[in-house]
Amino acid sequence: MWFDDRIGCTNLSFMIDRERLATLRQQEEQRFIDLHPRSAELARDAHAHLLGGVPMAWMTRWPGSFPLFFEEASGARFSDVDGREYVDFCLGDTGAMTGHALPQVADALHRQAMRGITTMLPSTDAAWVGAELARRFTLPVWQMAMTATDANRFVLRFARHITGRPKVLVFDWCYHGSVDETLVVAGPEGKPQSRPGSIGPQVDPALTTVVVPFNDLDALEAALAVGDVACVLAEPALTNIGIVLPQPGFHEALRSLTRKYGTLLVIDETHTICVGPGGATAAWGLEPDFFVIGKTIGGGMPAAAYGMTNEMAERIMPTLLGESVDVSGVGGTLTGNALALAAVRATLSTTLRDDDFAHMIPLATSWAAGVQATIDAFGVPWNVQQLGGRAEYWFCPPPTDGAAAAAAADHELESFMHLWAVNRGVLLTPFHNMALMSPHHSQSDVDLHSQVFHDAVAALLS
Repeated sequence: MWFDDRIGCTNLSFMIDRERLATLRQQEEQRFIDLHPRSAELARDAHAHLLGGVPMAWMTRWPGSFPLFFEEASGARFSDVDGREYVDFCLGDTGAMTGHALPQVADALHRQAMRGITTMLPSTDAAWVGAELARRFTLPVWQMAMTATDANRFVLRFARHITGRPKVLVFDWCYHGSVDETLVVAGPEGKPQSRPGSIGPQVDPALTTVVVPFNDLDALEAALAVGDVACVLAEPALTNIGIVLPQPGFHEALRSLTRKYGTLLVIDETHTICVGPGGATAAWGLEPDFFVIGKTIGGGMPAAAYGMTNEMAERIMPTLLGESVDVSGVGGTLTGNALALAAVRATLSTTLRDDDFAHMIPLATSWAAGVQATIDAFGVPWNVQQLGGRAEYWFCPPPTDGAAAAAAADHELESFMHLWAVNRGVLLTPFHNMALMSPHHSQSDVDLHSQVFHDAVAALLS
């Protein structure tokens, strides 16, 4: 077995017959086409007026030569326009983690829509939402946003304003939405450069951003010691390059170092809410200055929020009370609208609670165990990681930083595994080999994936 210490990943080219992989991939592609004639027709029609034939460009990343068009979704399942049903382990890449089509959210949206959607005034749900966010996530003061991207963008402005410092520190291969300062990776000798795929970066990333490897405390301290970093923006665990877990003591040291060098700490829990009702911040006892949450809290309705300590609120409030607050770069005409607040209240008052996670996390453990059983049965040097109600398999040992995770990607193999799964009624998150549980998933859903995964590996290695 050949091992590359640079990327920390086993090279599996000797083990996977690439010609066989290509043949199987071609067979699965044809099966996909045969199973989905109506989706193929709609995809052709959509190309006339939608860029790439889709309303959002990354919808082209799904397995298959065209996207599936869905008919309806409920709970942990959805059906496509060809009448085929799927177990949904993607859940809108966390946006539908509560499950699809929650009746309580639909009812709340209908009631509020009939009473008015947006007025630029607080609705009667506003105070309840603020109090519930504070209770769950431990920070006392809150504001709303439309997306977690917006929330991150606003918080970075606050951090630069409060500290008078120009730069943001992020971890290599992090993901915080489409925020310009975070679409950055470490290039040669650690110099920040635009992340591959980033379109039209507005400035040289080195002007705005410092990048260090996740879990590298020496590099973190060296960067903070320069004294120009306003804040560290971090997920508790990397999730959008795959699940990369923090090493023991990492978060305690991160908080200690940021305080030592006068740098603010922002924790983005948009994906790591899978750890528990209060995210990793509550579960792991983290102490951020600012906190960002999006996607899940609206039950599928676009909504996000950001919280802060009383100290941060006191330091920013004089600016927000000024006459120029409407051109501060923070906010938006539809931000905090009554419809979004109604959805958040309906969601957080009924789901993402302790009993939901008591159901979801064991299912993720079972999903991981099913994958591991196949790994063990075939003796492949793959691994599976779990983060609360989320789990993922790797074609290598678990990476400890984002660069290793990026280097470990095997796009041909990943594409085949996803296509094999979707052709048999299982949808995984398209950018990773990842599954997310909802309160509506069952053990039989997990068992279906375990069988599908086993059969895919058997087909590859037989």
